[in-house]
Amino acid sequence: MTKIFIDGEVGTTGLQILDRLKGRKEFDVLHLAEKQRKEIAARAEMINAADICILCLPEDASRDAVSLIQNDVTKVIDASIAFRTDPDWDYGFPEYSSNQSEVISNSKRVSNPGCYACASIAIIHPLVTSGVLPSDFPVNINAVSGYSGGGKNLIAAFEGRYSEEKINSTFYLYGLGLSHKHTPEIQKWCGLDNAPLFVPSVGRFSQGMLVSVPLQLWQLKNNLTSNEIQEVLKEHYLGQPFVKVHYLPDTAKIENLDPEELNGSNMLNIYIFANDRNAQTVICAQLDNLGKGASGQAVQNLNLMLGLDPTTGLI
Repeated sequence: MTKIFIDGEVGTTGLQILDRLKGRKEFDVLHLAEKQRKEIAARAEMINAADICILCLPEDASRDAVSLIQNDVTKVIDASIAFRTDPDWDYGFPEYSSNQSEVISNSKRVSNPGCYACASIAIIHPLVTSGVLPSDFPVNINAVSGYSGGGKNLIAAFEGRYSEEKINSTFYLYGLGLSHKHTPEIQKWCGLDNAPLFVPSVGRFSQGMLVSVPLQLWQLKNNLTSNEIQEVLKEHYLGQPFVKVHYLPDTAKIENLDPEELNGSNMLNIYIFANDRNAQTVICAQLDNLGKGASGQAVQNLNLMLGLDPTTGLI
């Protein structure tokens, strides 16, 4: 059996990965006793004993964990932001390009995408690489996530476990310094010349996410239409089991979009909404921020790195 160690298994992402690995007979999941979880020597022993180590840690702790590896065998999937723009690590978004699954399959160091970044890149990257969207275009991104994306402290604040930190808001914007930690990742992997204008928000629901990219088509050259955008996305994701593009005119019948619809799954839905009279399009990605945006994606990458069907154990 393949030995798997999840460093940070009691965190939000780690628990979701464990849940997705339940019943997988091909894995021997290694665990540390509670009192050992912060002991460097105990963690180092487990990391080096594992065939694949999945890091569900803060950024600095992930870097420290990687430095504990003393062999050239242990593979790593890191779920933090630490290595997402590092050229020595491979980017763990299998649908990024036609050969990205192969890149991940052959990799020893895979950086799992951020949830906002995964959705944003899924929309923007194919448009840039196809030439439909110029790399210097001023891209705007609007997003809302469930509060689980903020980790244990934000979850506790929304759920009122600590009265002094209780959050009563139904919805709020944040990252208003316009320097959200996912922005460099989005810019790099979308192939954008300039940082996108990214406005994230949090709603009073635990899991789920919507990420929207509005486009004024009249700003683009060659009289670009929403149908052309649709064709680019359709071609890019053809045959991908975890990304579904919803086409015109079906989206014209949709009156509202639920951020929680894909919770528990590893799916990412892309919707194209259009007003051709005004030459406007909004492309929206829908996903579970803890699924395709974190834990599900990690398991998909794990499957690829072990030469398994990437859909194994995922819905």
